[in-house]
Amino acid sequence: MKQSIVTLDMEGVLTPEIWIAVAERTGLPELRRTTRDEPDYDKLMRYRLAILDREGITLSKIQEVIGTLRPLPGAVEFLDALRERVQVLILSDTFEQFAAPLIRQLGRPPLWCHRLIVESDRITGYQLRMADQKRAAVAAMQALNYQVLAAGDSFNDTSMLAQANHGFLFHAPETIVKQFPQFPAFNDYAALTQAMVAKM
Repeated sequence: MKQSIVTLDMEGVLTPEIWIAVAERTGLPELRRTTRDEPDYDKLMRYRLAILDREGITLSKIQEVIGTLRPLPGAVEFLDALRERVQVLILSDTFEQFAAPLIRQLGRPPLWCHRLIVESDRITGYQLRMADQKRAAVAAMQALNYQVLAAGDSFNDTSMLAQANHGFLFHAPETIVKQFPQFPAFNDYAALTQAMVAKM
């Protein structure tokens, strides 16, 4: 039997959505749009960066908001329980400059994500590590003879879930659950843990 490895999305699965927290703190509801609403990640990021530029919102201001966030209730225990059995890798479309405080609180699991381009504290662009990095990472681990179990909540997770040997939706909105009925959907960490362990 193959060794298993688990890949998880970060925001919405283990932590709050960073952009929604920024929207609430800045009073800019248009920043609430996430990959749950917009499948085209580049379009979504260009939209966000235009708002940050227009409003003069700096990286340090966003990091200040992120510093107040905590993992979702039960997320740390869920991760710890999984990591007693298998290696867990976080595959996220967040950025190194955003994720650090949250990853620290999650016990520093490995994180593969993207990088912001910053000039004098202003976010001027972003650099994708690679296109469709979540699916590519899963495929690479399968090429190394791992069985991959994956969980996510958004449109940008579905290619990862489809590539994985076993894909699960977690905390996904009803629209995504209906659109992707092939993935079992869970809203409870204990149930997701049980479903994953059964496939290992």
